[in-house]
Amino acid sequence: MALRLREKIEQKFDEEIRFFKGWIDKPKRVGAILPTSSVTARRMASVINPQSDLPVLELGPGTGIITKAILERGIPPEKLVSVEFSTDFYHHLLEHFPGVNFINGDAFDIRNTLGETWKDRKFDSVISAIPLLSFPMYRRVQLMEQLLELLPPGRPVIQITYGPVSPVIAWPDRYHIEHFEFVVRNIPPAQLWIYRKA
Repeated sequence: MALRLREKIEQKFDEEIRFFKGWIDKPKRVGAILPTSSVTARRMASVINPQSDLPVLELGPGTGIITKAILERGIPPEKLVSVEFSTDFYHHLLEHFPGVNFINGDAFDIRNTLGETWKDRKFDSVISAIPLLSFPMYRRVQLMEQLLELLPPGRPVIQITYGPVSPVIAWPDRYHIEHFEFVVRNIPPAQLWIYRKA
């Protein structure tokens, strides 16, 4: 019991060090100093429909805390496609989550990044931890519209952010915005937003 607890603490500390190192190296590409909390990760994964035959798209998995929550939601690894920009994080994820379809690439060029295998597929939902506030608004809007094209009508893109308002401006004739949750048990506290095609 004590050994398992120690291993768990060591693993969490290792994830936080890895995440902080990623933030130091590329602060604009890593949105927070510490990885997302497991509470926040579970709330994000809760929008997934585990009964759907469609795969799930994850953006910005980082050290894999949200990836783990998606798998725990009942999604088989082969039905999870996860795009990570950082090559260091990408190699870490490959090692820790066998069977998941990890892609080392740029989510802002999502069709090319997904490649021939996935670019024309529909997804059940998109779970995004991309640090949108590090990018200009026009790129955020373009990304959101591209992501919504990958989903059936009514299915969500869920986005984590650390600002007080939606990181993507309202455009009611193109997409709907819903505030999903304010998660205090996250450092820093996180806002979760849902976007659906109009």
